[in-house]
Amino acid sequence: MKAFLLCPGQGAQRLGMGKDLAERFPAARDVFGAVDDALGFALSRIMWEGPESELTRTHNAQPAILAHSLAVHAVLRDRLEPVGAAGHSLGEYSAYTALGAMTLEDGVRLVRRRAELMLVAGEQRPGAMAAVLGLDADDVTTICREVSNGSGVVVAANMNAPGQVVISGDTATVARAAVALTTAGARRVIGLKVSGAFHSPLMEPVLVEFLPELERVALRDPPVPVVANATAEPVRDATTARQRLGEQLMAPVRWVESMQAAASMSHGAAFVEIGPGNVLTGLLKRIVDGAKTVNVATAADIDRMG
Repeated sequence: MKAFLLCPGQGAQRLGMGKDLAERFPAARDVFGAVDDALGFALSRIMWEGPESELTRTHNAQPAILAHSLAVHAVLRDRLEPVGAAGHSLGEYSAYTALGAMTLEDGVRLVRRRAELMLVAGEQRPGAMAAVLGLDADDVTTICREVSNGSGVVVAANMNAPGQVVISGDTATVARAAVALTTAGARRVIGLKVSGAFHSPLMEPVLVEFLPELERVALRDPPVPVVANATAEPVRDATTARQRLGEQLMAPVRWVESMQAAASMSHGAAFVEIGPGNVLTGLLKRIVDGAKTVNVATAADIDRMG
């Protein structure tokens, strides 16, 4: 099957994720074992046994989602012929790792370190994120700019779908923006349970510490293009991949434009979401009319593929 791979981001984690895959498929079991070995502790136990409060912590959730995506891909590898890939935030790392542009060991360690730094940044300068429903991205961006001031900042961080934008920034400024956005006609503004203001200027300390980690990892040219969050453009070489992975820490996730770019290069391929949940499949259907989608998270999903 020709496939454009979609890899989910933080928030898709769920207790028990991947356990059925490990029980049924040796290739998936090998992935989870390799992830545990690379990290030096049993992340798989946290994924399957919890507690859920531990799984949802940023530094566990991010590598857990990557591990699940890689396990699904390992089972499907011989059935899929990728024509491209994209991942939402941390999912961009899953995409490069699944395609072999970086090793599993490097991918999971890098994502774990990224998440640890994001967690610390959120503790040192608390931030917030909120989903804005019912306003377009340009209006949200303008209002965020208007309410930001010298004591606080808020930005449009994720352009997820038409009428669905996530804002991110200092806690008080996000609250002020929520009032302004509601006044401007937003249907709802929903606070998100996150440990920091991701994809905003509050992540600058993370970028400073993370870039040397990113530089140390061996990256190869991906065998097919990966659409970058930060630019919504296809990346075909390792040098650009490294640059875009660094940029995305502070840059907005331009998911609508990314999926439009993906549709233009998919050449009739199915969009296959690999990993927990089906959020990206749902967003894609709102962005690209008539997109052929397949969501694969469980052993039952694999059975349905035939």
